[in-house]
Amino acid sequence: MKWIMVDVEADGPIPGDYSMVSFGAVLVKHGALDETFYAELNPISDRWMPDALDVSAFSREDTLTFPDPAIAMVDFDAWLKEHAGNRPRFIADNNGFDWSFINWYFHHFLSRNPFGHSSSNLGDLYKGMVKNTFKSFKHLRISRHTHNPVDDAMGNAEALIKMIGMGLNLKV
Repeated sequence: MKWIMVDVEADGPIPGDYSMVSFGAVLVKHGALDETFYAELNPISDRWMPDALDVSAFSREDTLTFPDPAIAMVDFDAWLKEHAGNRPRFIADNNGFDWSFINWYFHHFLSRNPFGHSSSNLGDLYKGMVKNTFKSFKHLRISRHTHNPVDDAMGNAEALIKMIGMGLNLKV
């Protein structure tokens, strides 16, 4: 089983009504975090929120030129099979948000989600590890949090590797 750190940028709060603009993924492993995936996606809805889209640094006009989301999900599925086999594990900083978009898009475009029916939250994992619900893992990132989803997933993967070094019993 391989852990995949995922980050999503979207133009609104929920999938279906709004669109996933881009997403990134990093295969979590010791050593170089050099297995990454990135996709930009054409909107699936006419609805979008300027404030949400501003976070990604793309304009609505930019997103209208992005590739078909079905292609992105097929490509991501192939990348997961190549790098994580049959049992990839989804983990994210804000898995409630990121998971909802990835899950919706996989089911909508592939009729299945290779991650199955569950995900893990990096922040909650850290809080349990240090036994303090008020602590944040974010100081463990190396890569700057830029809202480029690969950069953000990379920083979160770095934090998870540091957590393993601090004694977290997790195989990567």
